[in-house]
Amino acid sequence: MRIVLTIAALTLREAARRRVLRSLAVLTVLLLGLSAWGFSRIDAEFGGLTSGESRLAAALVLNLVMFGLSLIAALGTAFLAGPTLSGETESGIALAVLARPVRRAAVLAGKWLGLVGFGAGFVAVAGSAQLVIVKVTTGYWPPDPVGGLALLAGQAVVLLTLGLLLSTVISPMASGIVAVGLFGATWIAGVVGGLGGALGNKSVERIGTVAQMLLPTDGLWRGAMRAFQDPSLISQFSEAFKGHPFLSSAPLTGTYLAWAVVWVALVLGLAAVSFQRRDL
Repeated sequence: MRIVLTIAALTLREAARRRVLRSLAVLTVLLLGLSAWGFSRIDAEFGGLTSGESRLAAALVLNLVMFGLSLIAALGTAFLAGPTLSGETESGIALAVLARPVRRAAVLAGKWLGLVGFGAGFVAVAGSAQLVIVKVTTGYWPPDPVGGLALLAGQAVVLLTLGLLLSTVISPMASGIVAVGLFGATWIAGVVGGLGGALGNKSVERIGTVAQMLLPTDGLWRGAMRAFQDPSLISQFSEAFKGHPFLSSAPLTGTYLAWAVVWVALVLGLAAVSFQRRDL
């Protein structure tokens, strides 16, 4: 266990030195700055809104901005996961480490834990800053901010775990591109499925359901949206915004959350097997 924690700490230190982190910081600051300006202009641009309409506008824009933060987290974790494992293998650093009595599974677990700390930390800091901005500019505070941020962190964990698996078989850059591409494809499939549900087309709706099972990022994102939006909005505007990509009408079930945990464990296990069999 001490080896795993040591490798996790080294992984966090290494991630802090990468240029990807500086790029993420710049993107995050820009997004928070633009969102602060946008939220401050809601009342000015849409004067005369009722309290319900004002909450709806704030919730919609908040979910939109949170999606931007989740995309930044996805980019960061995906492009950090690849070099963390595959890059060290190609450079020969992994061979020097594993020449000692250190199991490959321990190295993988340590790197995964370090990346989880990075992804969860980013979501907690950037997401909390965004919620404070919304509260100051509009007065809106979501009903379950902690749960929403936890689900966004879970989304990052899912994607970085996938990135680690991919990095055991393909190059670091390719693993990041594939992981982010699958993240985007799953979100699009979720939007298509939501439209299918709104139109009563079960076949199209099933596209989103299958995608959310194969890669739980979109399912966790929809649970986060639900946590950030006022529950009264669904009852007031359920028909007008049915199938909207930035409103969620149903909370996540315990079964789905359990599946997300099992999915991470399965993919991490596959990554360990693939890393064990890889020639260094």
